Amino acid sequence: MARWEPNAPERLSKAALELFAERGYENTTVIDIAQRAGLTKSTFFRHFQDKREVLFGASTLADLLAAAVAAAPETAAPLEAVACAMDAAGREAFTAERREFSAQRRAVIGAHPELQEREALKGLALTAAMTDALRRRGVPEVTASVAAELGALAMKIAYSRWIDGTADDFGDAARRALDEVQAAIGR
Repeated sequence: MARWEPNAPERLSKAALELFAERGYENTTVIDIAQRAGLTKSTFFRHFQDKREVLFGASTLADLLAAAVAAAPETAAPLEAVACAMDAAGREAFTAERREFSAQRRAVIGAHPELQEREALKGLALTAAMTDALRRRGVPEVTASVAAELGALAMKIAYSRWIDGTADDFGDAARRALDEVQAAIGR
C-alpha cells in the first residue's frame, strides 16, 4: 500500500487491530502498525498519541454526539435530544461497514486490561460530551447528567446488540434500549 493513499487514520486503526489480534497488544509496536499500514512512524504520531489511542480515535464520537444533541429540535426533551445523538451515531459511526471492525475491536479490548481502562475512560468522555451539550441547551445540571447517563447505558446495550447481530441498525437498537432503560426506572 502506497504512503500517499488516503485515510491514514483508518488504515492505521485497521493495521493495529489486525496486529493486536495476531500478536497481542503487548507484542505490537507503533513501528509494526505503521509498517502494516504502509506508513511511517511519524505519520502514526501525526494521528495518534500512542498505540492505545489507535483503537479509540480522538474525540470524533464525542464531538458527533454533542453536535447531534445541539442540533436536536428545540422542543426535544433531554432524552429525545440524546436519542437524536444516538441516531447520528448510527448513521455516522456504527454503520454496517464498521460492524466487523467493531466486533474485532471489542474482542481485542476485552483481552487487555489496559485497553479496557481506556474504553471506560472513553465512555465517560462520551457521557460528559452529551451532558455538556444538554447543559448548553439550557437543561438543568442534574437532568442533563441523568439523561446523558441513561443515554450512555442505552448506547452500551445497543452497541452489544449491534455487534452481536441481534440488531441491524444501531440507531433503532439504541432507541429500543433507551425505551427499555426508561421502563426499568418506571417512566
